[in-house]
Amino acid sequence: MPRAALPSRLPGSAVPAMPQHPFRSYGENMGRKILLIEDDRETASYLAKGLGQEGHSVEQATNGQDGLFRATDGSFDLIILDRMLPVLDGLSVLKALRAASIETPVLILSALASVGDRIEGLEHGSDDYLVKPFSFAELLARVNALLRRREARLDPADHRLTVGDLEIDPLSRSVRRGGKKLDLKPREYLLLEYFARNEGRVVTRTMLLEQVWDYHFDPGTNVIDVHVSRLRRKLDEGFEKPLLHTVRGAGYMLAA
Repeated sequence: MPRAALPSRLPGSAVPAMPQHPFRSYGENMGRKILLIEDDRETASYLAKGLGQEGHSVEQATNGQDGLFRATDGSFDLIILDRMLPVLDGLSVLKALRAASIETPVLILSALASVGDRIEGLEHGSDDYLVKPFSFAELLARVNALLRRREARLDPADHRLTVGDLEIDPLSRSVRRGGKKLDLKPREYLLLEYFARNEGRVVTRTMLLEQVWDYHFDPGTNVIDVHVSRLRRKLDEGFEKPLLHTVRGAGYMLAA
């Protein structure tokens, strides 16, 4: 199904226009988990939609304190950080992350455009600095460059997820169980990776809607049940012990 076209410009907004068909330089179905810390709701919605259409999973925070709390779990592949934020400013967030040895790449967005402002952002530990207003194509290119640079220096063995005899390689998006390769569709893979990152915990429908589908409401369909059922067949059929469990009245759990 083709992706819905984004508006070329949001009504009444200073947010730059987004191309109707943003290019993909990072490869199909290679989306990563991105934290967007931006207090302007229109800008945040615009970026989240565009990055989502590129296959990335985007979580959002609207102030520095909430953003810092989310970022410290270390599960994000990239952080996009506005510099002027309520409660805690962007540079303070960045300084706290680096002090906590969180090495997630950070792209600063800011209307502060002087050379001194950019140097200050980089010296506080950001990996790139993009001045507002910006084109979405340039932001996407910088996002992809930071993601490629990060993955080039990762040891794949350090980032594999294992649950019992299940092994997931997030870098190549390959999945094996008992040595057998599982052929998963993109949404099934995203579901499984999210379950694996929450091994042993109950994952609710609301969590899946927000984190895997980027819906902040219940569309009133059985889309989750259908995808989970398909994933369960591929994951558990032919194996002695099931890994994906239904927790009645609560949600689902992946556990060996």
